[in-house]
Amino acid sequence: MYMLKKPHAVCVPFPAQGHINPMLTLAKILHSKGFHITFVNTEFNHRRLVKSQGSYILESCSPSFQFETIPDGLPPAENLDVTQDIPLLCKFTSETCLGPFKKLLSKLNGETMTPPVSCIVSDGVMSFTLDAADELGVPEVLFWTTSAGGLLAYAHYSTLRQNGFIPLKDSDDLNNGYLDTIVDCCIPSMKGIRLKDMPTFIRSTDPDEPMVNFCIRETARANRASAIILNTFEDLEHDVLNELSSIYPCVLSIGPLHAIANNMVQKDLKLMGSSLWKVDTECLAWLDSKEADSVVYVNFGSITVMTPQQLVEFSWGLANSNQAFLWVIRPDLVTGVVPQEFLEATGQRGMLTSWCPQEKVLNHPSIGGFLTHSGWNSTIESISSGIPMICWPFFAEQQTNCWYSCNKWRIGMEIDTDVDRNQVETLVRTLMVEEKGKDMREMAMVWKKKAETPSSLLNIDKLINQILLLRS
Repeated sequence: MYMLKKPHAVCVPFPAQGHINPMLTLAKILHSKGFHITFVNTEFNHRRLVKSQGSYILESCSPSFQFETIPDGLPPAENLDVTQDIPLLCKFTSETCLGPFKKLLSKLNGETMTPPVSCIVSDGVMSFTLDAADELGVPEVLFWTTSAGGLLAYAHYSTLRQNGFIPLKDSDDLNNGYLDTIVDCCIPSMKGIRLKDMPTFIRSTDPDEPMVNFCIRETARANRASAIILNTFEDLEHDVLNELSSIYPCVLSIGPLHAIANNMVQKDLKLMGSSLWKVDTECLAWLDSKEADSVVYVNFGSITVMTPQQLVEFSWGLANSNQAFLWVIRPDLVTGVVPQEFLEATGQRGMLTSWCPQEKVLNHPSIGGFLTHSGWNSTIESISSGIPMICWPFFAEQQTNCWYSCNKWRIGMEIDTDVDRNQVETLVRTLMVEEKGKDMREMAMVWKKKAETPSSLLNIDKLINQILLLRS
């Protein structure tokens, strides 16, 4: 009977690693606050999770924390070690997942030993769940796993279109300087932002670009949610959060979630991982052998891909910098291998791994800098660890995060899209041994301190007590 009295939150991440991680962290926090949790992965990613974590991870957690699945609508895939095509996922989840999700909710509400579903927490781009929440008469919160700046940029896609900035008039606009056009007339809180700093889906001449239309639709539908929550904190994105609050009725910053969870989640759930790749922990022992602030951590996230030539340029840039490095090279990052001469030249100064426990790495005392793709999880984890960054954004709102890191927060430097080993060498040395790098490290520590904010804890309590615990 005790379990039946619990509030029951159904958590639905978008089926990609960078979305699953923060949603699972939030689910653990809600569980620690007394919620029964049903975490809904796609069938494809559930198989990946079992493969990487072991089924015992899912079976040995609390009886009030359960996993369920729905199909993603894509054709069956044999390779479980790759991220699925993001535009296809956006298309198929929005078109095919509502029916299976409603069946799952009906099943959950029919189970005698499970409390009835009382609220839904869904990824911001899985907004088909709003229709199911309306049918049940329960509140739904949309968790946008972007930065606040990223969400605001997507929300202004329609403004850019109305003002004639997009679509591009000609493919030459990609290289003729047009992307340097400042568009802050459309986005008041982003002073100085250029088209090239906006999420990359607008770099198209197609007036019906599917991803632009998808983002416009999803940001418009967000007005139906009981609240929008973001994994950020007030001091970091104050102006953007204010503008978002003028667009949406309730916007709450509740981050950095991983740091909050460390102080709140019980031990058994802390052991439950969300990595879709097997994690190598041997790198932590290697880091133990290095001096403080001496190692560059290199990780381009779960989606970025690069050409063999870009891999070679990064390799020799790192080698020629003469700095120690820990480099994560995913199995599907590139079709190619690092040059044997690079391995011989770097020796014990460098370590390569296929995946690692990033939060632990960023908090290791030997890490002095982070060469990153500027995904939001990596950015907020780096900020809350006090680590400055070299940014090589790949796609989506990573360009926006990079712009903020380099121009607003003063904790980053950007590498050109066309990677050059000399620039990599110069920026790595600047970051690790020069005065500018020292200044960035000091500023990163300022932001680390500001990330330890009570406002996010208060917002989590508001989220629970004023929204999730109230039936609409």
